[in-house]
Amino acid sequence: MTPAALRSLLAPFRAAAGAATADGLRATLGALLAPAARLRLCHPFGDREGPEGLCDACLVPLLEALPDLERRDMILLAGTSPEGQDWIGCMGNYAGTFAAPFLGIPPTGQLAHMRYHEFFRVEDGRVAEMQAIWDIPELMMQARAWPMAPQLGSFLATPAPMTQDGLAGGGDGTAAMARVQAMLADMVRHPADPDPAVMDLPGHWHPRCNWYGPAGIGTARGIAGFRRRHQIPFLRAMPDRGLDPEELKSHWIAEGDYAAETGWPNMRLTITGDGWLGIAPAGQRITLRSLDFWRLEGGLIRENWVLVDLLDMWAQIGVDVLGRMRELAGAPGPAPLPPERGRAA
Repeated sequence: MTPAALRSLLAPFRAAAGAATADGLRATLGALLAPAARLRLCHPFGDREGPEGLCDACLVPLLEALPDLERRDMILLAGTSPEGQDWIGCMGNYAGTFAAPFLGIPPTGQLAHMRYHEFFRVEDGRVAEMQAIWDIPELMMQARAWPMAPQLGSFLATPAPMTQDGLAGGGDGTAAMARVQAMLADMVRHPADPDPAVMDLPGHWHPRCNWYGPAGIGTARGIAGFRRRHQIPFLRAMPDRGLDPEELKSHWIAEGDYAAETGWPNMRLTITGDGWLGIAPAGQRITLRSLDFWRLEGGLIRENWVLVDLLDMWAQIGVDVLGRMRELAGAPGPAPLPPERGRAA
């Protein structure tokens, strides 16, 4: 399908989710998703199937928590991947009044936002597969119920592209995809080559780049900010990143100055050093799901939107973040100790 046809296919769902109602979401998803569509959803939703798996298990509970829920797309890419699959990629924010608990996260009674990266693979005019990460930790932070280490980067409602053209589409994205893939190839040359210059960051990244990471890592400004707030702790903890690509698959689409990658998972690593998210290194073997968008300016990467399923990563090493959050958010404490024998209470 052409990029324009793929955009048109998703348009009814985007419209229905722009001012969401349960009935509207069910109707549009019933038409959009194949009955046995494979849904690869972030923790704690897991793998599901068909329209009900997305609507009733995920979107309707979100709508119940944020009853004036709106979906605000900021990037929409569509096209055919190098292996011949038709994909649509969306980045934006779900927003609304946080009026009731969601996944145990206490409501704030105020406007709340949660970034999403959602990718849809289309076959025979319907969505056959979806890969999606919602930034659930972002809601926890707004509720002041984030139970893990403070993030190193800034916390903010992730903005749209500076150029305000993320929904426009169009244009050959070959050069954008090639730049991003060359950057990733240079990245994994270090630390096998211990000189950080081998990554050639100034050759790939704009000096005023913004790296919009997930809540729990945060946003960084410029090459120095990216290295300090994310890359150096990440590499220190997991120097084997990118060295074990077997059975990992990524799918790429690009239009104009934009490129996007989806994979489930697309990284395999071992936590052998200190410094990333406060995790004590014990040789834990993990995989990461990362869904990414890039915007280029003058041939260099100016903006990069990254979502990683951090809750799934924590679950792999035996930490129930949502459980810890519920304790922090006000679960009943232990019963009082009985009075000492022989003494009055």
